Amino acid sequence: MHTPEALAKHYIPYNAKFLGNTEVEAPKGTEVVKDAVRKLKFQRHIKKSEGQKVPKVELQISIYGVKILEPKTKVCDVQHNCQLHRISFCADDKTDKRIFTFICKDSESNKHLCYVFDSEKCAEEITLTIGQAFDLAYKKFLESGGKDVETRKQIGTLQKRIQELETENTELKKQLHDLEDQLMISHDPPAVSVSQKPQSTDVFDMVPFSPVTPLVPTPASNGCPPPPPTSPPPDFDKDLFGAEPFDPFTCGAADFPPDIQSRLDEMQEGFKMGLTLEGAVFSLDPLDGRC
Repeated sequence: MHTPEALAKHYIPYNAKFLGNTEVEAPKGTEVVKDAVRKLKFQRHIKKSEGQKVPKVELQISIYGVKILEPKTKVCDVQHNCQLHRISFCADDKTDKRIFTFICKDSESNKHLCYVFDSEKCAEEITLTIGQAFDLAYKKFLESGGKDVETRKQIGTLQKRIQELETENTELKKQLHDLEDQLMISHDPPAVSVSQKPQSTDVFDMVPFSPVTPLVPTPASNGCPPPPPTSPPPDFDKDLFGAEPFDPFTCGAADFPPDIQSRLDEMQEGFKMGLTLEGAVFSLDPLDGRC
């Protein structure tokens, strides 16, 4: 069916649906595989009623064995690697032309597992291809005096180890990515809340006045900034206490009693004539006419 070179140096690919595998009691026998097929078909009907589809796989058949891969990723996702010298039985179902099976001894548990596949057009051809791979492998075994079997065992062991390392590498990459995310989160600067130190007050609960320290406006309770302070223009017409300064020349407009007003008029006349005040006591006694 196929050239020896295609099976020895390469592989023959087939696409099929993988019903699954199940443990069997014997390494060979038609009735053994029939029971396994009935069991896996029943399980597949249950999964189909739950909405699960039958997974599609790619089979790669060579003199080294049968690989079961996910059809999209292929090399990166080897689901099962069944070495040829561990396959003890292979057959297609004569009552259902789509079904073919083979029994392989698991390398870890040493249990016999029956693998069941569904292929609409290639079930019988796949079975014959596996048989042809057995014939070529046996011829090479006779030609090499048994050394080729040991070589294939070593290759199979190395292939399994490579698959384990690839799985471990993928897991380590995932852990490294998670650690990098945690590191980025831990390096984010924390939010710093700036709290204003309350100003000290005096005994009257008032902020003490300091001519050196400028007044700092405090924020309003509603969160809006206070309006900028407006300083009124200096009023030069008032004294230190906010009162208008006394001007004897303009005080005549005030409303005083007649006796006081007459004395103020006399004082105003005296100031106009050059009268000056000396001493700390100011008296409203009648002024000397000579002044």
